[in-house]
Amino acid sequence: MTVLNLGSANPWEPVVGYSRIVVRGDTAWVSGTTAMVDGVVTSPGDAAAQTRQVLATIGASLQRAGFGLADVVRTRMYVTDISRWEEIGRVHGEVFGDIRPASTMVEVSALIDPGLLVEIEVDAVRGVPA
Repeated sequence: MTVLNLGSANPWEPVVGYSRIVVRGDTAWVSGTTAMVDGVVTSPGDAAAQTRQVLATIGASLQRAGFGLADVVRTRMYVTDISRWEEIGRVHGEVFGDIRPASTMVEVSALIDPGLLVEIEVDAVRGVPA
């Protein structure tokens, strides 16, 4: 079975050696995704807006690989301030409330840019009935 590695314009991918999304058969893994767009942190200080941006970027990456948000079976959220879990969690719920993937949220000491408040990675399986 072939493996498809899709990159993005992210400057860290070639340096660190990873892909935005890896697809093997009907399974896709999306790397940790932040609210960095064109090298700039979007919505500084706004955890909910950053989460919306992250999930939009993930949705676009999945679509590019032939998947959709409805195919997501697992999410992992890394947040820099767990006291803001509800802001982030509510946006996650707006997107995944009916899908209800397995999910984890953990606090981390920092992300790659100090302005980033959340990073999310997802696993998806195409064609899994809801």
